[in-house]
Amino acid sequence: MPEGPSILLMKESIQKFEGGKVLEATGNAKIEKEILVAQTLNEIKTFGKQTYLIFDNIAVRIHLLMFGSHSVDEQTKPDRQLRLSLLFSEGSIYFYTCHVKMVDKEFLESIDWEADVMSDVWNPAKAIEKLKSNPEMMVCDALMDQDIFSGVGNIIKNEVLFRIGVHPESLLGKMPDKKIKELIKEARNYSFDFLEWKREFTLKKHWLAHTKKNCPKCGQKFIKKQTGKGKRRSFFCETDQKLYQ
Repeated sequence: MPEGPSILLMKESIQKFEGGKVLEATGNAKIEKEILVAQTLNEIKTFGKQTYLIFDNIAVRIHLLMFGSHSVDEQTKPDRQLRLSLLFSEGSIYFYTCHVKMVDKEFLESIDWEADVMSDVWNPAKAIEKLKSNPEMMVCDALMDQDIFSGVGNIIKNEVLFRIGVHPESLLGKMPDKKIKELIKEARNYSFDFLEWKREFTLKKHWLAHTKKNCPKCGQKFIKKQTGKGKRRSFFCETDQKLYQ
């Protein structure tokens, strides 16, 4: 599943269409596409793993799910995968194998934009409050909770926990305040590192834990395990990542 940094890169690639008028809307998404014709794309906003195309009276939410993608100016995948395409005088946007939904302005106003770890309005104090209110939650689940760390996915989770030396099955209520602060700081830091490495096409070269077999610190074999309520893959070192229980 594309994580927050990848969604920001997608936003950058389609930013040129802001201010443009939709000439044609097609695709197999089950929305009223004709409503979009002749509307102006006023703004493109991202919230974690979601993208919002904001028009005058409506917004279209794009969620790439596990295998979604997009292209600009050229359709690169077959019609059966094409959920939505928007034609502008400046070119076209194509979204594939994703979830497309129309939402209203009231929905946009209900979003806690301060929960997006890559947003200019990211609020670490609010994140601390949310973590403190869930003492029995495993830290691996907390990092993947989009209400707390919107935009964080499994890669960021594994790398952040390795950076701060915390076992993924640690309970939030047992972690020292210092580690909670490190968790919040590095969730944001690593997300921006991810963004830069993704731009350079070097992301995988920088992985220290995700999908790795041995710990780069001690050489011990990494544990590969499905952890937390979400049962997502975790890669961790039992020597260098402390378990707080």
